[in-house]
Amino acid sequence: MILEIATTHRPATDLGYLLHKNPARAQAFDLPFGRAHVFYPVATAELCTAVLLLDIDPVGLVRRPGRSGGAREYVNDRPYVASSFLSVALARVFASAMAGRSSDRPELAETAIPLVARLGVVPCRGGGESLLRRLFEPLGYDVAAQPHALDPALDLGPSPYVTVALSRTCRLSELLTHLYVLVPVLDTEKHYWVGDAEVEKLLRHGEGWLAGHPERELITRRYLRYSPLVRSALARLVEEDEPEFEEAEEARGADEQALEERVSLGDQRIGAVIAVLCQCGARRVLDLGCGEGALLSTLMKERTFERIVGVDVAHRALEIAARRLRLDRLPAPQRERIRLLHGSLTYRDRRIEGYDAAAVVEVIEHLDAARLAAFERAVFEFARPQTVVITTPNVEYNVRFETLAPGAFRHADHRFEWTREQFQTWSRRVGERFGYGVRFLPVGPEDATLGAPTQMGIFARV
Repeated sequence: MILEIATTHRPATDLGYLLHKNPARAQAFDLPFGRAHVFYPVATAELCTAVLLLDIDPVGLVRRPGRSGGAREYVNDRPYVASSFLSVALARVFASAMAGRSSDRPELAETAIPLVARLGVVPCRGGGESLLRRLFEPLGYDVAAQPHALDPALDLGPSPYVTVALSRTCRLSELLTHLYVLVPVLDTEKHYWVGDAEVEKLLRHGEGWLAGHPERELITRRYLRYSPLVRSALARLVEEDEPEFEEAEEARGADEQALEERVSLGDQRIGAVIAVLCQCGARRVLDLGCGEGALLSTLMKERTFERIVGVDVAHRALEIAARRLRLDRLPAPQRERIRLLHGSLTYRDRRIEGYDAAAVVEVIEHLDAARLAAFERAVFEFARPQTVVITTPNVEYNVRFETLAPGAFRHADHRFEWTREQFQTWSRRVGERFGYGVRFLPVGPEDATLGAPTQMGIFARV
């Protein structure tokens, strides 16, 4: 099992300071399952490559307490492929580097440098090269993968094994941490018991990147081997990823609603969405990013909607929506029409598949640009309703709000606000990619030059 880490940072031999391993000599480290060797086949000012080689003791693995002794214990890929054994070796051999510490070059440990990690053989179980890319590309890596056939002579087809090179300019600690978490996710066959300590490791090493990863749920489930601890780990990740609801929503009430109340834009927006949903003949409707339930309460008044589901990432928003809708007091037939779900719009959720229409009202502008692609897939590829209605602010209209500072967004949590051209360009691209036609409607008082304060895209599956 071999991991190579190379850099062209000048001088490249600074890699030795970051790894706390001298390029001039080879070193060996005893591990519970064998030995780890660290050496540098290349160590020049222009290029430095460090190699971590794991010499796993297969007989020792079989003789560990609790092993069954079956045939698979003796004949398997453990000595050869990157797995949870590699993660343990990284944590033991490169502990300081993973923590981002370097006593001799502290400033270098905080510096992004060009790095390439090469893994001789990685088992990409349950997804192949596609899974590999889904895990690493959202983190900014260029992924070069070479799949391996089971036996080319017998034409048995592809194996789960891939030789991979991951390239990125980043801190070394980031690279090592990503490998530590994601290599066992690719493999799924952890060699040790998964308990509460593993949840803490996942959250600690995933801090700052896992909560926002498009494959957060898959990573968590596979890292924890589908144990009962998955639910609690995901809940903690959602809390990390969830905006400070009290601050965000109170700011919304003080800022965005105050700006728009003169034209009752919120009511006009809901009215326009309801009109489109009725026009398209939807019976089963999703409110994605439902917040406190403003649209849901109006949907409930329309008897044409037989099944209504609200989804939001904020627990407190759903609690407020439940109170607003008086769910605990509704008669049984009414109560059965509506359901509130806690979930993120950047992950596939089978609970929201198969609906006639989805409304996404003033939501996309709260998503980071990096998560927008995950949102597109979650809604248009996986949930795939017949109709999708999306509204978002028209930034061109902002100059009409006298109390809004030039260049400021309407809400402190907005990550962007689009012009009409930007929204239409994005919408058409999404439609073409996922098989939807799209048309646009203005919402609110329309200015001849600036357009309306809200822009609406209506996507219909073709």
